[in-house]
Amino acid sequence: MTIAQTAPTMSRGSSRWLLLGSLALNLFFVGVAFALAVRSPAPPAWDRDVFVRVERVAATLPPSDADLLRGQIKNNRAAIEGAQSNYRAAQDVIRETLRQEPFDPEAMRVAMAKTRTARQTFDQTIQGVFAGSASQMSSAGRHALADWPPDRKSASNQ
Repeated sequence: MTIAQTAPTMSRGSSRWLLLGSLALNLFFVGVAFALAVRSPAPPAWDRDVFVRVERVAATLPPSDADLLRGQIKNNRAAIEGAQSNYRAAQDVIRETLRQEPFDPEAMRVAMAKTRTARQTFDQTIQGVFAGSASQMSSAGRHALADWPPDRKSASNQ
């Protein structure tokens, strides 16, 4: 056999390996695409709604303290919702001011001042509920609040 007769055989074998490799690579990409298509989206890490965030806090407390916090939130729900709505409305005014043509810096300053006031009212409302709840909680409940979020490093859990 001469080299001329063996050359076609070698390239036929190489093309088979090339075809097999190409098929394997295509199957890999199809599998990746399928996996990305069927996986569930990650849950949002942050929710602006204060009631959702309070529920996350309550879930980390001892059961009796969690019930106490939920009860205080329920009793003050109208005040909290009002303060939260006013704060969000003030944020919307800032957004609208930014979209105005021509832009008015003084209107922006006024909108920001109103937003600061609304935020302070919101903070005072929710913090007042937490302070009242904490005064009635067990020591373990107050420590759980102090260490929130639970995976954060603090002096008590080091």
